[in-house]
Amino acid sequence: MTYRHLVPTAILVIASLSGSYFYLQGLWQQAITLEESSRVLTINSGESLHQVLSRAETQGWLMDANWVGRIARWQGLDQKIQMGEFRIANGMTAGQMIEHLATGQVVQYKITIPEGVTLRAAIALLERHPKLAATAGDKLNVALAAWVSPAISPEGWFLPETWSFTAGDADTDILRRAHTAMRELLDSLWGKRAVSLPLASPYEALILASIVERETAAPSERSQIAGVFLRRLERGMRLQTDPTVIYGLGDTYDGNLRRTHLRDPENAYNTYVMRGLPPTPIALPGEDALRAVFNPDDSDALYFVAKGDGTHAFSASLEEHEENVRRYQLVRRSDYRSTPDSPKQRRQ
Repeated sequence: MTYRHLVPTAILVIASLSGSYFYLQGLWQQAITLEESSRVLTINSGESLHQVLSRAETQGWLMDANWVGRIARWQGLDQKIQMGEFRIANGMTAGQMIEHLATGQVVQYKITIPEGVTLRAAIALLERHPKLAATAGDKLNVALAAWVSPAISPEGWFLPETWSFTAGDADTDILRRAHTAMRELLDSLWGKRAVSLPLASPYEALILASIVERETAAPSERSQIAGVFLRRLERGMRLQTDPTVIYGLGDTYDGNLRRTHLRDPENAYNTYVMRGLPPTPIALPGEDALRAVFNPDDSDALYFVAKGDGTHAFSASLEEHEENVRRYQLVRRSDYRSTPDSPKQRRQ
């Protein structure tokens, strides 16, 4: 072939290569088309990039998935794709989408365990979340017991907070983190405690904090409530707190606390009969309730009664307390409530 014939051939080859380059560049830069502003793309365990892109093409997100996948393979991105859920934005290019899949920046979810709920209520909350994997009851109970050993109950040992997780995480993943956080917080506070604190162990502080949490949700009152209970413990007085009795009643409690309940010596949590703290916490106390136990107010109050607006009236003498009872309890307003938040949440 003469030089005169080689030139046109070379031009055609170059043009063809150039056209292929721009075509492939166009595929890589094509905009992802979604019906909404964003969608969640799930990559399952063992799924290849080719399979992911084929699904995206079937859904109309992009075109020529096969060549887009080849371009990704040439760049080594196909080996970096990770499993999980990824949020894809409408208008993102095919290349940007694949690079995003390779970052491992999966969709994060959040769940809040409220302060003052029981462990059973917290577990039920986790089980209801569609993105969390629930652990079978027997297996879960074994894990809980192992974490809190030698405590006789896992109640109280999990810090109520807002926790982040990814789809497919187990409820035990969150519970383990909540338990570790509670251990660390409790140990830190115990190490800095005042020597005069009438509590023999961190566990006793945890028990008392759970009672404080259930008695009030008003931040300004927690240290006052804690102070009342600590002074009662110092003097050998009964705590006489309704939430412990209710906890001991369990599923038999129908929302009406009766005098017979307060006189029942069989209820191990009946602080109207027993002296000292109940055998275990009665709920999951938050950080503020724990800090209140370690930093109680320094007043001389020994009693308190709900005023009906979610706060309490405190008093140092029985006479003053009885007057507060007559004032706030014997004649209740129609909108009476014992706590600032909803009664339903505090009963859980």
